Amino acid sequence: MTDILMLSDEELVKGFVSGEKKCFDVLLERHKQRVYSYIIMMVRKQELAEDLFQDTFLKVYNTLIEGRYSESGRFVSWVLRIAHNLVIDHYRRQKHFPVIYNDDCSKDMFNSTRFADRTIEEEIVFEEALKDVGDLVERLPDNQKEVVVMRHYLGLSFKEIAEETNVSINTALGRMRYALINLRKMMEERNAGLVQQA
Repeated sequence: MTDILMLSDEELVKGFVSGEKKCFDVLLERHKQRVYSYIIMMVRKQELAEDLFQDTFLKVYNTLIEGRYSESGRFVSWVLRIAHNLVIDHYRRQKHFPVIYNDDCSKDMFNSTRFADRTIEEEIVFEEALKDVGDLVERLPDNQKEVVVMRHYLGLSFKEIAEETNVSINTALGRMRYALINLRKMMEERNAGLVQQA
């Protein structure tokens, strides 16, 4: 029998839809840190993040059970889009749509095996790094923040970003380029400030 932990996301989805309930548990365990980190960066409130996280996976569960999943090969991107939409829906209900996106623009941070089994010290450093990057991203213009979120958290291509935001691909690429330039400049300024304080 194949070790369930070795199955791909798509194999787990098929197994779950076929009645293997444990497959969903593996999917949840595999992606919970990335999804929760994304939500907490967006809302900055632990209790709210936990509620939205549960709502996200409840929606994932129901969609799979009802046979409405059609994002073959893009499971985690699909889950992150659900989380993103639930965050936006929450703020719309509160009549306070967030103009600030608190997101990390370094895709590899979540995909790196370096963060698979972190010690408590590494977890603290990791969370601080996320917070620092999130603080910098907050200062970006809204259209640049939007592209950073869609590209690096939702995993959308620049073509998809262009379609979602009703701009050309070149405009989407330009916004990402300026976002990275601005982030680099802010990091250099922050590092220069730290050196002067020392």
